[in-house]
Amino acid sequence: MEKHRQFTMKDTIYSVVAIFAALVFFFPIYWAASTSLRNPIDTFTVSGVGVPFLDFEPTLNNWANQLSTPETQQALINSTIISTAATLLALLVGLPAAYALARYRYQRIKNKDLTVWFLSQRVLPPIATVVPFFLVMRTLGLLDTHLALILINATFILPFVVVILRQTFVELPYELEEAAMVDGATFFQAFRKVALPLALPSVVATGLIIFAFAWNEFLFAITISSQRAITIPVHMAGAVDTRGVQFWFMAVRALIAMVPPVVIALLAQRYIVRGLTLGAVKG
Repeated sequence: MEKHRQFTMKDTIYSVVAIFAALVFFFPIYWAASTSLRNPIDTFTVSGVGVPFLDFEPTLNNWANQLSTPETQQALINSTIISTAATLLALLVGLPAAYALARYRYQRIKNKDLTVWFLSQRVLPPIATVVPFFLVMRTLGLLDTHLALILINATFILPFVVVILRQTFVELPYELEEAAMVDGATFFQAFRKVALPLALPSVVATGLIIFAFAWNEFLFAITISSQRAITIPVHMAGAVDTRGVQFWFMAVRALIAMVPPVVIALLAQRYIVRGLTLGAVKG
């Protein structure tokens, strides 16, 4: 008969700390939800923690206003197109690169050095590349276009794909691919039909991570776009006018920005867990 582990004082302390940490991280989301349901005057007059129906009478006017605004709708469409396309492009380029770093051995440059070089591209401050990217896109006539932001976002999320998936392919048993090549498969076929399906959970998890990075990107979006390619983060910053910060609208826009990545993560959570733990346990 299985014995139940006793709940010790240490477990109690850990649980209290975990609950406290969860509340700290959850509170900004709660405050945004509470603010989004308030009339503008309630934003400045409600005291306490702002519990709907207790501290104020909630309203959906802010949500109806923002969701019916063409600028909000266009920003959602732009963010979806740019983030999805940048994610697919980064995966398309990064998957073969990660596989090559895991399987090939280069003579003049060590694989480890190449991996560190890819990782260093994320260490580079993005602000240092804003002016060069702006000049390049202006020369190509791509300012305020989806294509410009897709290319820029794909450039900056590509190192994550290479670094994360390289380790995934390293952990996969190469004997399976060798067996496929013995049976007549080419190197590319072994990658596509053997290695890639086995690494699919990690690919999905990586895709979600880089999608979130592309979705939240603000610096290049506000620099490159001006009207037609404005994304959700830039649209959120637009909740400031001559009257000051419109907190009720900013709260709605912040929650709208959170919904797509959260929904995608919930739908693909089993792939995230499997992908992030792939190779952690060998047997």
